Amino acid sequence: MSIPRAPAGAGPSGRRLWREIQADYELSEHETALLTALVRQVDRLDKLEELIAAEGLTVDASHGVKMHPAVPEARASAIAIARISAALRLPAGETGDDARPAASQRRTGVRGIYSIRGGAG
Repeated sequence: MSIPRAPAGAGPSGRRLWREIQADYELSEHETALLTALVRQVDRLDKLEELIAAEGLTVDASHGVKMHPAVPEARASAIAIARISAALRLPAGETGDDARPAASQRRTGVRGIYSIRGGAG
């Protein structure tokens, strides 16, 4: 099976992530949309981290020194990455030299109190 092309404009990290996930998992249409969002967030985080590294954690403002605006944006991107990864049920961490996921992916439905019940309730 051939791996679909990464989304237009994807950077190096995003393209690498796209290839690795597409190679390991067969994704449905909604999962591909989530992966596209994940790729964009990963690339955005890379750019924000580069900006912070170049300009520092703080900036001079009229009322003194304040946190660089890229810092909370980077934090928001990191949170989005974690949430999208969880929505895709991607395993956390890697093992071995081939950097494969540590655990197999679970493709089960929602569980617990959030599951859909049969019949009237």
